[in-house]
Amino acid sequence: QVQLVESGGGLVQAGGSLRLSCAASGRTFSTYTMAWFRQAPGKEREFVAAISWGGGSTYYADSVKGRFTISRDNAKNTVYLQMNSLKPEDTAVYYCAARIPLIASKGAEYDYWGQGTQVAVSS
Repeated sequence: QVQLVESGGGLVQAGGSLRLSCAASGRTFSTYTMAWFRQAPGKEREFVAAISWGGGSTYYADSVKGRFTISRDNAKNTVYLQMNSLKPEDTAVYYCAARIPLIASKGAEYDYWGQGTQVAVSS
């Protein structure tokens, strides 16, 4: 069982940066693939980025590639999403998710979810 708590959301101007954090409970965090998803108002949830259990593999949605970076610190049971060059279309609630064992891009393949953190990008 893993519990996930996101933080770091907020309001930022276009072109700005934010870093999201997701703190996980449990002693088996290092065995989980971690991912970020987002959901904008009136839209379906979409995959943003994922990172393997050891951090050696990452995978990004085309819409964020080159702007966002996912990373993790297994000693701190935390996964991060560094978001640079933010655009108004990045506005959404961002969710952290966990699964075992491999990277996946479909939300249905993830077993544990956080409550989400709101990101708003003004133009």
